[in-house]
Amino acid sequence: MIKKRNFIGLLATLALITFPTVARLQTLQAQNVKAWIVKSNSYTQLLIDLENRYSPEDGSSQGLEAYDTKVSIPTITNLIEERKEKEALMNLFSNALKTESDEFVRQDLQILITHLNLEFREQDFELGHKVTFLNAASMVYDGLETLLDDQTPAARHAAAIIRLRKYTGLVPGLKPIAIVLQERVERQVKGKNMIYPTKEEIELGLSRNASLITGIADLFKKYKLTNWEEAHVKLKQQIKTYDQWIRMNILPKARKDFRLNDQEYALQLEQYGIDIPSARLATMAHAAFNDIQEEMKPLAEQIAKQQHFQSNNYRDVIRDLKKEQILGDSIIPLYKNHLKDIEGIILEHHLITLPNRPAIIRLATAAETAQIPAPHMVPPPLLNNTGERGVFVLPLNMPGTPANKELNKYDDFSFDAVSWTMIAHEARPGHEVQFDKMVEEGVSEARSLYAFNSTNAEGWGLYSEYMIEPYMPLEGQLLSLDYRLFRAARAFLDPELQAGKITRQQATKVLIEDVVLSPALTRQEIERYTIQSPGQANSYFYGFTKMIALRKETETALGAKFNALKFHDFILSQGLLTPSLLREAVLKDFIPAQSAN
Repeated sequence: MIKKRNFIGLLATLALITFPTVARLQTLQAQNVKAWIVKSNSYTQLLIDLENRYSPEDGSSQGLEAYDTKVSIPTITNLIEERKEKEALMNLFSNALKTESDEFVRQDLQILITHLNLEFREQDFELGHKVTFLNAASMVYDGLETLLDDQTPAARHAAAIIRLRKYTGLVPGLKPIAIVLQERVERQVKGKNMIYPTKEEIELGLSRNASLITGIADLFKKYKLTNWEEAHVKLKQQIKTYDQWIRMNILPKARKDFRLNDQEYALQLEQYGIDIPSARLATMAHAAFNDIQEEMKPLAEQIAKQQHFQSNNYRDVIRDLKKEQILGDSIIPLYKNHLKDIEGIILEHHLITLPNRPAIIRLATAAETAQIPAPHMVPPPLLNNTGERGVFVLPLNMPGTPANKELNKYDDFSFDAVSWTMIAHEARPGHEVQFDKMVEEGVSEARSLYAFNSTNAEGWGLYSEYMIEPYMPLEGQLLSLDYRLFRAARAFLDPELQAGKITRQQATKVLIEDVVLSPALTRQEIERYTIQSPGQANSYFYGFTKMIALRKETETALGAKFNALKFHDFILSQGLLTPSLLREAVLKDFIPAQSAN
């Protein structure tokens, strides 16, 4: 899983659209950047600059210090103003596409146009049909965490105090963000036949806000900052008041049915990069689920025999392997040791070119776990990077209430056998290599920022597990297949829950009994399909199937000339192209070049 750097909100200060300066283009050319990338970036930078003005937290996450003390003003008025500017940009890109002769620049212009077109359709649906649950605590935490990070230069940390003061309205001329959001929701409520958020979404979000507020204080303390306490006290009270308003005015009208209507679910799937009907995807996933279970059986039998387990059923074998839990600080050495093992596998079998520096793995804080209660990779800034790197984050404690402490215990990531596939997915050769190579080797900004979706990113992550799985120990192979089974399950559980074909209880049974997840992770998954991000979980399986198909097509075309290392390096050199554009690049560039050798 990737934590995407973003922030909902808009900046009130507007500026006219301008092309990048001659000085900027000369700088890029001086860095020996390919001419087509220089030209493509001159277009993309227009959109980046516009978005950073409206959402300066994004600018900060990209390493732009000029935005560090600015905050978004998420009013509908600003949303409309930003839309007008983006429509003007879309017209500019469309006109450029008519005259542009360079194939790569044309592809990037189409990426930008497609991105904006989808954004407009999603925005139209939201403004016309939805009352959105806007969580002030989560927004503030995201905006501050960007600055209060180990890889952010210490000189920038103090800007978080100014940003916090602005979020709380302690700077003249600014309203507290909690009041801004309340006014926005009040305006949405006035629409006709509006779709309210689900009761569960609201309650879940509100239940985690205490961890976020505490986490904000912890960040300021960690970096030994002073004079933030007054603003934090204000924030705590404002969030409490806003959350109470949500409970009194929005929660009573909230939906009990989590299912999205067909139009919204289709938009969600498109956003995540899934371009086939969800029913067809579910059919493919069911077939894969059965096939993977068959692959797991002989492995489970071998492991049970070697370790003298009573049962050789793969479910029981996994449960037995989970009994050897590695807790606390010991988990990081385990992951780091197996990271070295995997790097050795990659080098021995010539699978991919590795970066010349170590990967970073660390444990999550309680606040980070409240935000993303799953293992994930925090990508480095893809623009203006000054040495920041991707970080693999392991959250090991689920947030929750005292009443359900038992359900918050999970054993899914803290045992030896599973660490192999988690490292392959999140670190090497997965997301850490995927994103850091874009920074180190350079791709166009359109391909690194606006082609991004879960299908092209998570497809590579799951393919990375597949790449390493044959070389893992038997226990690692079994758990790698189990996580492939997990992704196949997602791709039929999510759409079938949304279609009303199965119940939560049935989905829960599949995840606990057949995939062997803990109740805690199972609950998190059901939240994902129904509340947090319906449609997203499908992307892992779909992206993986597209990668496997592309590899097989390439192997067939090249025969004995197929070279896995060159193929994988080429894939990563393309940035985050959609599967269709990636296939086009392989067919037009990679295969002919390899055939000629």
